[in-house]
Amino acid sequence: MNIMKMMSQAKAMQEKMQAMQEKMGDELVEGVSGGGLVKVTLSCKGQCKSISLDDSVVIASDKEVLEDLLKAAINDAKAKADSKMADETQKMMSDLGLPAGALGGMGGLPF
Repeated sequence: MNIMKMMSQAKAMQEKMQAMQEKMGDELVEGVSGGGLVKVTLSCKGQCKSISLDDSVVIASDKEVLEDLLKAAINDAKAKADSKMADETQKMMSDLGLPAGALGGMGGLPF
């Protein structure tokens, strides 16, 4: 592979990654816990957009249960956001003709 082609591919990858990051910033994922009693919506960049609590959870006097449910819902949403970002990254890499893992996993990405 010649150097000009490599430079061209690197520039194309950078542009596609920037476009993907912008697109994914608007994507939302929902995490749930307690059988749907607690719902958390995050952007794929990890920003919490909303939290929804069933009335039965709010009435409960056990604060620790609510804290655990919130933590579980947030972690569920974060895992979904990470998965969505990984899928989009793999799709972008494939579109550029690069092998899976060419960036050393997600560690090579700036987000």
